[in-house]
Amino acid sequence: MLKLVTPCEKLGFDKVYDTTLGADMTVIEEASEFVERLKKGEKLPMFTSCCPAWIRYAENKYPELLPNISTCRSPMQMFASVIKNNYKGDKKHVHVAIMPCTAKKFEATRDEFKVDGENAVDYVLSTQEVIAMIKTSGIDFKTLEDSSIDNPFEEITGAGVIFGVTGGVTEAVLRYASGDKSEKAFSDIAYVGVRGLEGVKEATVEILGKKVKIAVVSGLNNTSELIAKIKSGEADYDFVEVMSCPAGCVNGGGQPQADYYARAKRSEGIYKADDMEKKKTSDHNETVKKIIDSMDEHTRHKLLHVEYKK
Repeated sequence: MLKLVTPCEKLGFDKVYDTTLGADMTVIEEASEFVERLKKGEKLPMFTSCCPAWIRYAENKYPELLPNISTCRSPMQMFASVIKNNYKGDKKHVHVAIMPCTAKKFEATRDEFKVDGENAVDYVLSTQEVIAMIKTSGIDFKTLEDSSIDNPFEEITGAGVIFGVTGGVTEAVLRYASGDKSEKAFSDIAYVGVRGLEGVKEATVEILGKKVKIAVVSGLNNTSELIAKIKSGEADYDFVEVMSCPAGCVNGGGQPQADYYARAKRSEGIYKADDMEKKKTSDHNETVKKIIDSMDEHTRHKLLHVEYKK
């Protein structure tokens, strides 16, 4: 991301932020929501909500599952709502999101994400489109030096970084929900079965003294088969992470095409970036904590949550 800041500034953007901070917000909200559902034993399994293609697929094919989908906005929408709210009253603010996902373009136009009648995200550029813009402008990307993310949203954690790979959302939530925040505990979480590029992964962990069954699925064909097993009673889960693209956002529709080897290298890069972050859990992101703590219940729901209807 730091490498991308410089060309964005050269292309004319006034401020450059990292959606990873939005991912940290999503982890806190989603983990809190899941723990609450777990305590009540209601609306389980809870399905993740960060993939817009999965949401649209569920609306069209499985509308009966909408109550089971997390009410959390995606990191893109959550962060955009906070940024727009932060600049409210200032001169005109245009929010452009750079995403590995073409479905994000559709998500940005949905009425559900409007705040006070205004879109939180004005434009979405895919990573391929940004690559084309950089090349067309004559910027030599390889020779650019890293630049810092702008204040006041520069703080990120490893938990937010791993959001882009299949299993990353689940691992980030487990780090947050874990009572043990030691390095060994996080290492144990990484190897319970949520990492890897398999289309369907399963894990069982303990949260609040309860054995929690987890499924991580990428690819909509795999998702459909998993839902069929849940409906028939063949499978039983408490938490289900869904990403429409095989391997997750690292292989999104807006990314340069990738074979299995390239997907593996991208995933490896994500985990290396996580290793470099000193803070590993979203609740250690002080900026995010300040943002959430500054909101009353109404504002928190308005900016960070969404309701999908049949």
